[in-house]
Amino acid sequence: MDEAFDASGGWHSLMGNLASVTQDDWLWTPPGGARTIRLLTAHVAACKYVYDNHAFGDATIAFNDPAGDLGFGMENLQAESVLDNEPPMHAIIGWLTEGHRALRDHVAALDDDELLRPRRSNRGEMRETRWIITVMIEHDLYHAGEINHIRALRQGNNGWAWEPS
Repeated sequence: MDEAFDASGGWHSLMGNLASVTQDDWLWTPPGGARTIRLLTAHVAACKYVYDNHAFGDATIAFNDPAGDLGFGMENLQAESVLDNEPPMHAIIGWLTEGHRALRDHVAALDDDELLRPRRSNRGEMRETRWIITVMIEHDLYHAGEINHIRALRQGNNGWAWEPS
């Protein structure tokens, strides 16, 4: 989980890819695209809160619940349009980081034998704890790749290092 999320995981991690995102990159939509880095970041954050609450909490958090101190519904942050009172980039990344910390703390507290224990998923179905953890790891990596691609397109450095530009 740590390697997929934080910068210590290197070039493929979520935070490693967000580190090179500028304010100009944050709300940019690629030609023919629909997703911004802001949209992807808010989506990943919202999923962390919802999955954590369903697996380790009382399953009361939904995607339309307030986004913590940001004061927005999570579904608004995941909308394609920019809000009139859009939270700053650092606030959304902070919210993401706090959501990851909460999920990570729950996972770190598990004993090995609890990995097979069924828990609620965000869709209400019961899944083994290890399945939920795996989904969260894969989710970070998947969207880190999307963020990297959008950022590279925006910054004009989307080619391989060995290819002529």
